[in-house]
Amino acid sequence: MTLLKCATHVVGDVDAAVERYARWLDYGVVEEGSVPADLAEAWGAPASAGRRYAVMQPASGSPVFLRFIEGDAVPDYLPIRTYGWAAIEICVSDVEAVNERMIASDDFEVIGKPKPLDGFPNVKPMQVRGPDKETVYLTEIRVDDPSSGLPKPKSLIDRPFILVLACPDLPKTAAWLKDVLALEVTDPVSIFYSMITLAFGLPAEEKHALVIAKWQGQTFLEADQYPDAATARPCNPGALPPGVSIVSMVHPEFAWLDGQWLSPPVVREGALYGGARVGVLKTPEGALLEVIEGEPLAWG
Repeated sequence: MTLLKCATHVVGDVDAAVERYARWLDYGVVEEGSVPADLAEAWGAPASAGRRYAVMQPASGSPVFLRFIEGDAVPDYLPIRTYGWAAIEICVSDVEAVNERMIASDDFEVIGKPKPLDGFPNVKPMQVRGPDKETVYLTEIRVDDPSSGLPKPKSLIDRPFILVLACPDLPKTAAWLKDVLALEVTDPVSIFYSMITLAFGLPAEEKHALVIAKWQGQTFLEADQYPDAATARPCNPGALPPGVSIVSMVHPEFAWLDGQWLSPPVVREGALYGGARVGVLKTPEGALLEVIEGEPLAWG
């Protein structure tokens, strides 16, 4: 089971993004169009109205999506340097085979070779970066145990299974995830974290704290404490922020969210929303979180 439904990334050219995710990650388009004005308003991003978008689905057929929305470049934006949604993590069945594919790619740069994650020996991620400055973790889960809270992929490159949130105040964000969304949040753990170390030019021996957020034991969000040198994310006026701009999740108890909405729930159609009520929240960092009313998505 998972509550994660979609990760949205702002790109310069939707057609180019669709082509590379189809070619190298085996994703397929399930919906295309232009952002409705009322949806852009709900995000607090009226300048994103009318911009082209595409929703893509993994080869496994899992109903957990990637959405790409066209936006103008933000010259001062640097990935893994600002607060907000930092990276998309996708589960894969064979990370070494995926690494070979990414090395052969002329679209993605390998920025982290496959290696076991510090403190989590059954998790073996690699990292790539795309031309729209997107940071994608491609992670092999080397344990077949439903109690682990981690998925078993059904295709070489499967669905997003964790979204990473960069925080200025990890305890504050952890409390928000627990108190507002009613998620299970782990105690902080500090690990050697190569992406943060490289992005900020920090000593390799320095560790960084993170927490994991779960629903009924299933992992789907990670919150990282970022260094003091991190900043708020620059953004074009009235537009969606660059990078991972929105995370969408389902939630079975909308009543818990009363009084928290940035934009109150309304019914929305399409492959992502499916005729359900959808509201928008902001995390303590100001990151956009779309919440879709519904039951957790079965995974098995």
